[in-house]
Amino acid sequence: MATNIIMPALEMAQESGTLVSWLKQAGQAVAKGEPIMEIETDKVTIEIEAPASGILGGILVREGDVVPVGQTIAWILDPGESPPAAAALNQPTGRHNASIPPAVPARPISVEASPVARNIASEQGLDLALVKPAGKRIEKADVMAYIQEAHGSGAVKANPAASIRLSPASPKARRLAAERGLELSSISGSGPLGAVLAMDLPPQAEPAAPSNLETPGTLWRVMAEHMTNSWSSVPHFYLMREVDASQLIEWRSHVTLAVEKLNGTKLTFTDLLVKTVGFALRSHPRLNAAWADGRIQSNQAINVGIATATDEGLIVPVIQNADQASLGEIAAQRSRLTKLAQERKLRPSDVSGGTFTLTNLGMYRVDAFNAIINTPQAAILAVGRIAERVVPVEGKAVVRPMLVLTLSCDHRVVDGARAALFLDELATLIEDPWRLLI
Repeated sequence: MATNIIMPALEMAQESGTLVSWLKQAGQAVAKGEPIMEIETDKVTIEIEAPASGILGGILVREGDVVPVGQTIAWILDPGESPPAAAALNQPTGRHNASIPPAVPARPISVEASPVARNIASEQGLDLALVKPAGKRIEKADVMAYIQEAHGSGAVKANPAASIRLSPASPKARRLAAERGLELSSISGSGPLGAVLAMDLPPQAEPAAPSNLETPGTLWRVMAEHMTNSWSSVPHFYLMREVDASQLIEWRSHVTLAVEKLNGTKLTFTDLLVKTVGFALRSHPRLNAAWADGRIQSNQAINVGIATATDEGLIVPVIQNADQASLGEIAAQRSRLTKLAQERKLRPSDVSGGTFTLTNLGMYRVDAFNAIINTPQAAILAVGRIAERVVPVEGKAVVRPMLVLTLSCDHRVVDGARAALFLDELATLIEDPWRLLI
């Protein structure tokens, strides 16, 4: 019996997923639990396992297609079995699919067309899939040309209610007009029956200086949208504090060998900061809260996200229970999550549940910076590099390794006084980390 393979819901708010690659080809035998495809969501890329054993067949979706959650994309068949009839195969399956309309198996990707072209096609009752564009997408000129040709052959009758003037044009004129973004209906033709010829097109302007346009990937696009929304909707304010990192350095030197011997992971300053931040948040729960639909939502768990740069964009894997975890556990979690992030193999659980974010650019020799809040969280801590500076100590100028902390806060959740108290305790813990043992 055929078992349908659907686009799974990997996240709570997921509406669609991108099929990155098929790991098995049509006609190949698969075993239940064996990876058969890679799916990409807004945050993660993950391998999907076969729901049953059999022969992979009836593939409807190509690599790179964006598919709604719950839509059938292929089947696992018994030997010699054919895929079910198309009419019965794209019915929604499961609780995520109640509002998903049946798909058309032959064309899972929507046609790319300009808004004007779509309006004309709608008025004329025309299927845009029949129109062959002169450029990368269907423009008004392509639709007009198709209607003209089809109307002349009797295949299509123009809608008399549509205010469209069918403008005959030579194929070369249509192609050039599409390339230059010109409307043929506004050009007077000198050809037979007023047909627009290539010579009737206005002279082409001098080409602009060449530029490279990059289409961002899913992760970068989502990051851009998320940061834009946060920056435009959250009332940010910033507090900055310079702290003496002498004891932080000594702390790391004392425990590094023990941690590395315990789990084989090298301890970083980020690990120490995650621990101190998690501990400080215990006494300042408002910094661990979130803004949710006009209310302040308190979070019981303290889960610190670490902003991690990848080639595809910024992602924030989460250290769970950072206030309770040991340094060894934090280092192990951070090492594993960073590796998975670089390989784009993070699972939804790896990036979920964060209540506070830490972003560290010290390794890039950045002294200090302001970070954008990772909504709906209330705050994010930006950390610069440890650098030697001349500072006054008991009336004398001395050189000390100093560290700049910048706290970005959502003023809807946190006021200046609460944020200052948290930053003060955090600075105290960094300058005297042995307090963590009390």
